[in-house]
Amino acid sequence: MLPAALQTAVQARLRALASNQIVRRIWARDHTVWKPEPAECADRLGWLTVHQQMFPRLPAFAALREELTASGAETLLLLGMGGSSLAPEVMASAFGPQPGSLRLELLDSTDPRQLAAVLERIDLDRTVVTVSSKSGTTVETRAQFAFFWNKLPNPGRYVVITDPGTPLEAEAHRLGISRLVLNPPDIGGRFSALSCFGLLPAMLCGVDVPGLIGRLGPMVTACQESNDPERNPGAWLGAVLAEAARAGRDKLTLILPHQVEALGHWIEQLIAESTGKHGVGILPVEGERIGPPPVYGSDRLFVACGPIDGLDELEAAGHPVVRLPAIGPLDLAAEFFRWEFATAVAGHILGVNPFDQPNVEEAKRMARRLLAGETPDPATPPPSDVLSSLRPGEYLAILAYLPRERATAARLDRARHAFRDRLRAAVTVGFGPRYLHSTGQLHKGGPNTGVFLVVEEPPGVDYPVPGEAFTFGQLEAAQARGDVAALLEHGRRVARLSLEELESLAAAP
Repeated sequence: MLPAALQTAVQARLRALASNQIVRRIWARDHTVWKPEPAECADRLGWLTVHQQMFPRLPAFAALREELTASGAETLLLLGMGGSSLAPEVMASAFGPQPGSLRLELLDSTDPRQLAAVLERIDLDRTVVTVSSKSGTTVETRAQFAFFWNKLPNPGRYVVITDPGTPLEAEAHRLGISRLVLNPPDIGGRFSALSCFGLLPAMLCGVDVPGLIGRLGPMVTACQESNDPERNPGAWLGAVLAEAARAGRDKLTLILPHQVEALGHWIEQLIAESTGKHGVGILPVEGERIGPPPVYGSDRLFVACGPIDGLDELEAAGHPVVRLPAIGPLDLAAEFFRWEFATAVAGHILGVNPFDQPNVEEAKRMARRLLAGETPDPATPPPSDVLSSLRPGEYLAILAYLPRERATAARLDRARHAFRDRLRAAVTVGFGPRYLHSTGQLHKGGPNTGVFLVVEEPPGVDYPVPGEAFTFGQLEAAQARGDVAALLEHGRRVARLSLEELESLAAAP
């Protein structure tokens, strides 16, 4: 249920969408829906129909799965960041391990402790390494690829997914990797869930992709409704998200069923990287436990799938709550499309191009300079000073350059909820460098309402990056401090601290 003022704004916006034929123009791939210039709009709309291209390829994907498992492979090690790995992770997590298929092991980090943990869990002789990168230049993926090729230089144990003409395609040819899958190039990474980047790894892991696609049609058809956008699930959701943000409720709090809760990570990247630029943006808050109404400020919009305990209390306290239908694993393709269309509509309303990422390169540039010794480590103020600057309606982001494993995640989760309950502020947790491909754009390009605590620990173990003069630990440290430097350059409030210092700060009265 939406409060009266927000409901009125949404209804007015839906009438404007109909009057300006926004839905029809999106389907016509009209870049002027977002910007007068076609750059990174006209050539990024393939997600609208990519499922039609994918369906004929599914038998080949299934045949590849059978071929790999027949060869004795048991694990699919996916090397990829952001849009190249989040959707397969969501689907594999929701469906769980499937008999006769590969087990997904995702490496989307440069943390040497996480690399060590992966090496302990897998048998390389029974592993297929999938290297996934749209640009073919992603620094983390290139370093991981070099590392595993050094250990397993067998082209028959690799699958490469990339766009045509990338350096990664050329590298696959040079190394003799025949399982090279080229994705349609007119899709941005975060909109690529229903392309080869999402569907091929998922299918290799036994996800019922034909079943997912089979449930997609009604959602796509409904999102083509242009005369009455209120009946268009994507346009309606996009209008709600954008109008709530315009009214100050720009903390999109996702409440998802346990079996598909990983969908929150994918939505987080899609919304944050698409809307967070030019001083505006929507901050997704995923993975948060519902608290009592008093711990929330007036900056929240709650979106839940299905009946969830605690929603009635939030509504009664005046918080806007959107209740989408309950979903299970087979509904994920339809949800991917709903949220992609909603994001495109929200970008139009907010006046931003949802298909570019103008600030993503800044942290990468700073990291390269730090690795080359061209700039000193950035100095930051005491964490307590930074935290005390938080004001109502702002948010706290915990950015942890730590291994993404259960015990560490639990410690960060406890700190997160302690901060939320004490400060009545939205608190997010991101593992670095993974978040750089997700919320990193919003942190630097969105509104200056964030306080950032960057958590670092000496890794204790390290590995050289083959062909480079640095190690994985040095790369991770440069990425952490490069992002700190980029945040400071944008006038953001940021501090560096250890995990123990974070826990002490969270426990303070």
